[in-house]
Amino acid sequence: MQEYIQNWLTGLGFSEALSVISSWIMLALGLIILAAIANLAARRILVSIISYVVKRSKTQWDDILLRHKVFSRLSHLAPALVLYFCADFFPEISVYLKRFSVAYMALTGMSAFNAFLNAVIDIYGTFEMSRQKPIKGYIQIVKIIGVIAVAIITVATIMGQKPWALLTGLGAITAVIMLVFKDSILGLAAGIQLSANDMIRIGDWIEMPKYGIDGDVIDVSLHTVKVQNWDKTISSIPAYTLVSDTFKNWRGMSDSGGRRIKRAINIDINSIKFCTEDMIAEFEKIIMLSEYIQNKRIELKTHNEKLGISGSNLADARNLTNIGTLRAYIAAYLRNHPMINKDMTFLIRQLQPGEHGLPLEIYVFSSDKDWIRYEGIQSDIFDHFLAAIPLFDLKVFQYPTGIDIQNVLSKK
Repeated sequence: MQEYIQNWLTGLGFSEALSVISSWIMLALGLIILAAIANLAARRILVSIISYVVKRSKTQWDDILLRHKVFSRLSHLAPALVLYFCADFFPEISVYLKRFSVAYMALTGMSAFNAFLNAVIDIYGTFEMSRQKPIKGYIQIVKIIGVIAVAIITVATIMGQKPWALLTGLGAITAVIMLVFKDSILGLAAGIQLSANDMIRIGDWIEMPKYGIDGDVIDVSLHTVKVQNWDKTISSIPAYTLVSDTFKNWRGMSDSGGRRIKRAINIDINSIKFCTEDMIAEFEKIIMLSEYIQNKRIELKTHNEKLGISGSNLADARNLTNIGTLRAYIAAYLRNHPMINKDMTFLIRQLQPGEHGLPLEIYVFSSDKDWIRYEGIQSDIFDHFLAAIPLFDLKVFQYPTGIDIQNVLSKK
């Protein structure tokens, strides 16, 4: 082989020092072949053996490491090690070969370390704690620090200097670094606050009307928080926005015993009146109101007799009203409803009357927090109440429509 190389060099016009040059070429070829064999052995043999062992194991952690190609990336260290330990065969350039080998090993190690950190995120995601304390942002900070450190080591190695010598010159460009990594620094500070105060978790339902966000948190990273809105779109916002701006987190509702139902029915004030004996008799036939009516009869009669007032004196006596009886009916109906949580706030109240009538607000909690079933429960309840209101000789307020105007004109 060496004789063939010498003849080839002679044909190119190189007559002097043919033996030296041919020896170098032979060594270089041998080094390349040895590095290729080391790379092949590491990737095809060692990695294959590790993959076989990992697939037969019962743990999931090693499977995650294999999926992220941690072992495959580490195998690239083999040819660099061969080059480093064989560099002395080339005394004239051994220093440069070793520098190159160390730089290459640093870059390869950083690549494997990043793959390992990605695997750590997935491994941590198998624990329930990952939903409460996401670590992706912190892992990204570690990656950035690692990349900077490897970049310094690589440049220092190639230049033949110590890494600390380069660090002393970084003080002059600190302002530039702060500007370049502004978002990362803000994201780190926001991540610490979000995690320390338990402000947000993966799976939380949050609302930020300012940014059109209304959905579940699916990812929390160093720079951004991803939210899948209810229309299945994905919104990404800077992590520090959740600290600087206000947002609503529905986790409290999810962790509580119910989901709030808060809605008002506007009653036409013109339909509110005292109950007549005939009306009271009809109301008493309603099972959920019979006990209420009987107790009210006794209470009102006792009160009026003490004052010497006749029940027919509507201005002075206490009497039942159709709006008060409706409130009692709504309360009784909801207390008997199987999907209403009676241990949480239970309130039927009147709001300030206005141009839209008298708002009668229902403020209770559904024991079923699932969105679809909750909406069904709420709709069924108000369907019933809207249909039952005319039974109390009351009317729901609404602005006149074309049919209302037509009916009025037809009566003239």
